[in-house]
Amino acid sequence: MISRWRWWFVGALCLAVVIAAIYLPILRRNIREAAKLRQRSEEQARRELTQPTVINPGDPRVKAKLFWASGADDGTVSAVTVELPLSSDPVLRSKQVLNTLLAGPVDVELRTLPPDAVLLSFYLLSDGTAIADFSEALATSIPSGIESEQMAVDSISKTLAANVLQVRRLKILIHGQEVETLAGHLDLNQPFIVNANAAAQPTGGPTLTPAAAAVKLAPSANKP
Repeated sequence: MISRWRWWFVGALCLAVVIAAIYLPILRRNIREAAKLRQRSEEQARRELTQPTVINPGDPRVKAKLFWASGADDGTVSAVTVELPLSSDPVLRSKQVLNTLLAGPVDVELRTLPPDAVLLSFYLLSDGTAIADFSEALATSIPSGIESEQMAVDSISKTLAANVLQVRRLKILIHGQEVETLAGHLDLNQPFIVNANAAAQPTGGPTLTPAAAAVKLAPSANKP
């Protein structure tokens, strides 16, 4: 009798192990998906509290191109078309697309900018130089490394180039201050060339290079 109950117990234990082996991966996947949804909800709630809304529903809807990580694990960004109401004013339009870029893509793993980074102010000078002032989180929360830093700047620069033709160069500030690097690698001393039409003009600043290039961007040569 005892031997039979022992076999029943062993059989039940084996069945429990098989069921656990089947459902444990499913449970883990559900937990990860729930964590992503919670993170996305928390980010959205924080932005509603910290960022002024610059989207005006009365503006004409435009198919804007926003650049997030391509997902190819090669340090590149790719365009995603999003229909947005965008202002014709270049400064307001720039704020609209950059705030949407900061809000991040649907897939949070393709994010190029830290979720707690905020655009503090944006200016456009008469020569086409844009000055974008971000919160300290852009430098402190981004993973340190040339690839992640390059992708962050590429996503900002390419998003402006695709949607605001008046922007020729981009100068990035952190909390109103000039900094030498973004998070220890990418050189922020000089403006980045944004619009290809400005490449023929002497700017004295660096051009954006692929993530696999040199750690510090080299200044572009001035024409005599």
